[in-house]
Amino acid sequence: MPNPAVIKAAAALLSDERARKGIGWIIAAILSPLIVLLALLCSLSAGSGHNASVVELCFNGGTLPPDTPAEYAAYIEDMRSSFGLLDGFIEDINGMTEEEKSLDGTRVKAIFFALYFGADLSVPKDHQLFTDCFVTYEERTRTVKVKNEAGVEVEKEEKYTVAVPITDLNTVYQNIASAMAITISDEQKANADSVYNLVRYGASTGAGLGSTDAPFIGADGFCSPVGSNWRNIVTSEFGYRKDPFTGKSKGHGGIDLGVPTGTSVRAALPGRVTVAQYSSSYGYYVMIDHGGGLATLYAHNSKLLVKVGQTVQAGDIVSLSGSTGRSTGPHLHFEVRVNGERTNPRSYLP
Repeated sequence: MPNPAVIKAAAALLSDERARKGIGWIIAAILSPLIVLLALLCSLSAGSGHNASVVELCFNGGTLPPDTPAEYAAYIEDMRSSFGLLDGFIEDINGMTEEEKSLDGTRVKAIFFALYFGADLSVPKDHQLFTDCFVTYEERTRTVKVKNEAGVEVEKEEKYTVAVPITDLNTVYQNIASAMAITISDEQKANADSVYNLVRYGASTGAGLGSTDAPFIGADGFCSPVGSNWRNIVTSEFGYRKDPFTGKSKGHGGIDLGVPTGTSVRAALPGRVTVAQYSSSYGYYVMIDHGGGLATLYAHNSKLLVKVGQTVQAGDIVSLSGSTGRSTGPHLHFEVRVNGERTNPRSYLP
């Protein structure tokens, strides 16, 4: 259950005008842990010049509005202090990684925020142990050159430890639950996804997604794979962009749609499944042949629900979204291919 003090403080931070209009929000917040976090992400003060959100204040700093209740300000300062400690341990771990596989600090802090914001401040938290839940440690051997007693340079083998970031979020959550002796709910996982995307991409994928319970199919029969509000959750466009792993300009063959892990992914058109497998880049992905040289691809899923050779209709659920493969966070990578050539999915989506 959410901390009643957090609910009370969040409500007090709203301006009078918003308070008059937002009674329904407060009632809903009492009923739903997920909406509580969304309420916390609202502006702390409509009159403040920076219009900062709780997440922005915790992740990016800034001055708290003068009317911030003392107890709520303590939650923010506690999170800032925790982030400072986490940053130090993240830096230590990244100094032990290899092959440009660094730990995603934003992911670490987003999950920490979702689990501990508004928690009892008197309960100590082991930040180093928490950070270690995101990596495995391997002992490796390398050859180095050293000088012997005679001053002659010789080769010598030595053992060293490498930190390997864990790419599967389910494993990360299992590690955290075990190491920190806590139970992690689906709501907290969804909140962590939303916070992560808000910080990294400037848009929360949890709000405004639109219902995915029913297919959203346009007049030409093309179905959005993740619902009617797909335009509001595009986190990376088709075409050239800065690669999130290397920082270099690289072609992007589809569009990324920021959705929480486990979101239903639907077939865009009727067709036959030609690929349903795992790859190091796409993770778990599905490809559907729609005939006439047209095919669609759905990547980085957490689970595949179809098999090769299976026939699907527009709107059928083919997978559940995730962050497998070469991915920086939960989202759907969606491609449209015409005679094998990747083309902008925006030209087809309803």
